[in-house]
Amino acid sequence: MSETLESAVSKLRGLLTIEELDTDLYRGVSPPSGPGRVYGGQVVAQALAAAARSIPEDKQAHSLHSYFLRPGDSSRPIIYRVLRDFDGRSFANRRVVAMQDGRPILNLAASFHLSEHGYAHAAPMPGVMPPEACPELAGALAASGQPIPSAILECLAAYDVRPGPRAPAGRDGAGIPEQYLWFRLACPMEADAALARVVLAYASDFALITTAVLPHPVVFFSSQLQTASLDHTIWFHATPPVDDWLLYVMDSPWSGHARGFARGSIFDRTGALVASVAQEGLCRPAGGAKA
Repeated sequence: MSETLESAVSKLRGLLTIEELDTDLYRGVSPPSGPGRVYGGQVVAQALAAAARSIPEDKQAHSLHSYFLRPGDSSRPIIYRVLRDFDGRSFANRRVVAMQDGRPILNLAASFHLSEHGYAHAAPMPGVMPPEACPELAGALAASGQPIPSAILECLAAYDVRPGPRAPAGRDGAGIPEQYLWFRLACPMEADAALARVVLAYASDFALITTAVLPHPVVFFSSQLQTASLDHTIWFHATPPVDDWLLYVMDSPWSGHARGFARGSIFDRTGALVASVAQEGLCRPAGGAKA
């Protein structure tokens, strides 16, 4: 196993292990890559980690809903304040405010559920190319000539990402835009159930909103387009096996009014649906109105 990959996964674990400052008050840091905008998945993941600190181990996050309010500064720490809204026998709820300079940059609400048995059904995993047949992310980007900020690639250093072919008009040529990718941690982390959800939350922000611009004549990471995540929601259906391959299938049923909407379904290698994701993002021509 490459020492570089082991180091990247170790750094990710450290990034997602927030520091307790006081009761329900935590501090998270960003990777030391210089000034810039904080990756949205990092703030969501750290906020979820903060919410989970006051929850007993027999309850695990089953959903989170978050709003991005301001861009975070990666050169400064982020303070997370947790509000204990509800503790019941089956469910518990937490709100988290992520702050920099005394101003909120993200609001998150998370719900935790005691494991129970009940009626069950799930959508099947679609038939796609296996991860072994998909190119590594760097190779896929080089072949397509599509730019991606180096900071984003650094955020994904702990993951092995294998994108499949995109379908701007759906796989049948007449549907909604769709894309998929496989991802897993680059080497085992052996995360517990709470950390596995945090690791998934971190990765879930990557590529999702890019699906909303697939059918349009613009490249996502380009000077022609202004983009930003506006909100992000995850429903956890099971503990994701983040050390193994996970399939992230994304589609976008709508875009308009300078916003794009995208949905994601995350399956494990056996075909079980482990999480569902939804996101709306700003997608406007550069030079438009300010957010």
